[in-house]
Amino acid sequence: MNIKADLSILDIIGHLVLWVVLSIITFGIALFFFPYSFARFVINRTSLVDASTGVERKMICDINLFSNVGHIILWMLISLVTFGLGYVFYFYRVWNYALNNSRFE
Repeated sequence: MNIKADLSILDIIGHLVLWVVLSIITFGIALFFFPYSFARFVINRTSLVDASTGVERKMICDINLFSNVGHIILWMLISLVTFGLGYVFYFYRVWNYALNNSRFE
């Protein structure tokens, strides 16, 4: 089994530009929603390929940006109290959550 990600440069640039604009407009608050979007963006463009048969099974991430507002608020507070150091841990926790809420098609 191999993992294959279909991320084009244009998709990546478009995603980054969108989040930079949102971050500027919201004075950085959008950055707490970004890890969810980033994880979902990558996972939804990833598939598992069986090397022997060539069959691809697409990954689907079942999270959305607004389902975890309580989690986001908690990590906002942790990040503020730790002067931003908590955000690094938050990013990893979001990836953990996103992978645990993903499935194969």
